[in-house]
Amino acid sequence: MLKRNLLSIAIVTAAVSLAACNDTETVTEPVVEPDTTTETTETMSEPVEMTEPMADTEPMAETDTMGETAATQTIGEMAASNENLTVLTAALQAAGLDSMLMAEDKYTVFAPTDEAFGALLTKLGITKEELLADQETLKSVLPYHVVPMVVKAADIPYGTDIETANGATISISDANVITDENGNTANIVGTDMMATNGVVHVIDTVLLPK
Repeated sequence: MLKRNLLSIAIVTAAVSLAACNDTETVTEPVVEPDTTTETTETMSEPVEMTEPMADTEPMAETDTMGETAATQTIGEMAASNENLTVLTAALQAAGLDSMLMAEDKYTVFAPTDEAFGALLTKLGITKEELLADQETLKSVLPYHVVPMVVKAADIPYGTDIETANGATISISDANVITDENGNTANIVGTDMMATNGVVHVIDTVLLPK
C-alpha cells in the first residue's frame, strides 16, 4: 500500500510539472508578435520618404519640354500658312522673293495683313491682280518690310532709323508705331512670331518707300 501511494504521488507530481511547463511555453509564444509589428511599421515608412523627391522633379520636366517647342517653320512658310497674310504671300511669290524668306539667313519681317493690302489697293485705285503684275513696285515695296537681322519686340531701337533690305529706313516709336519715309504710319498689332530663320511682326498698313 505504501508503495502504491508513493507511486501515485510521483505520477501526480510529474503531471503537475508537465502542466506547469506547458503553461510557461504558452505564455512566452505571443511575446514575438510585438517585435514583428514594429518591424512592419518601420518597413512601411521607408517608401514615403522616397516618393517626395520624385514629386518635385516632375514640373521641371514639363517646363523644359515647353521651352523646346518654338519655331518649326521659315518666315515664308509661316506667311503661307497664315490666313491673314494671303496677299503678302502672293506678292512675295509674284516678285520671286518668297525663296529669300525660306533661306537660312536671319530676317525680321513687318508683315502687312490682307486688310492692309486692301486699303493700299483702294488708295492706289488698282486691283489685286494689277498690283501682283507690277514687278517693279513689288520689288521695291516688299523688301522695305524686311530688316536683315532678328529684332524681337523687346529689342526694337525706338526712335532710331532702322535700315531695311532695300536700303531705305523706317523708324518705330515706343508706342509700336512705324513711320515710313513718306510720313505714313503703321501700327504693330502682333509681335514675336518666331520662325526658324527670324521673326515676324504683323502690321496694319503697307509701308511705302520714297
